[in-house]
Amino acid sequence: MLQKIIPKLPMRDKNLTKNFYLNNLGFTELGDWGDYFMVSKDDVEIHFFLFKDLDPKKNYGMIYIRTNEIEKIYQNFIDNGIKIHPNGKLEEKPWNQKEFSILDPDKNLLTFGQSIK
Repeated sequence: MLQKIIPKLPMRDKNLTKNFYLNNLGFTELGDWGDYFMVSKDDVEIHFFLFKDLDPKKNYGMIYIRTNEIEKIYQNFIDNGIKIHPNGKLEEKPWNQKEFSILDPDKNLLTFGQSIK
């Protein structure tokens, strides 16, 4: 039986990635094993693997994070200087989601969404 999916995203610099997720987004570190580390927040867990040769302009890493407090998270990010993706401002989508997106230091796209049904 399938139970959970956990994304694995590439990173070029572990310290930069850790700082972004821990200090900017408020995640907690679950573990660090050199070229691999894990973070969590609420029911979300994300893993990262070192990819020093990653070209951020060619990175298609992306995840979708569901929430039940979209406006609060969006405003918190704005208040804390986290850049909202220029094409990912908070808006209602035709698929009955309210969404916004940000990019991490390696240009992994994080989209946050809440059902508006």
